[in-house]
Amino acid sequence: MIVVSDTSPISNLHQIGRLSLLRELFGDVVLPGAVAEEISALDRNRSILADNDWITVVELQDRESLTGLAETLDKGEAEAIALALEISADAVLIDEAIGRKEALRRGLNVTGIIGVLLRAKQKGLIPAVEPVIGELVTEAGFWLDPVFVEEILRISGER
Repeated sequence: MIVVSDTSPISNLHQIGRLSLLRELFGDVVLPGAVAEEISALDRNRSILADNDWITVVELQDRESLTGLAETLDKGEAEAIALALEISADAVLIDEAIGRKEALRRGLNVTGIIGVLLRAKQKGLIPAVEPVIGELVTEAGFWLDPVFVEEILRISGER
């Protein structure tokens, strides 16, 4: 399975010590150069690329494919979507709504941290979604709408 990730899923899962969920669910994860730069720019994330050989940085070959994407998305999201299209990825990991919408519009299979957590629970990698959401909110500063959280907990069978 080929999965391309934007910065948010990698950085936030790393901050709560659950980055390995991505490897357990998807095997290798591919990052475009802009995402690797964004990750490495933060001190708390500097070790991610060095410590995880299953995360590979792949430079986007067709820079023209960024046309239209870079106008509405940040550089990491734009490159993640363009790279996912370029290498025919099975999925792209994006959390931000505008990036998700654009990736879906371009025919990509999109998931984010919450989708990762739901899959991890289904596969028995975590016993429950709720405590991990709590870690994301308190430790990583990840914002989630409380109504959305309740819906996720209902979907996961925890409500």
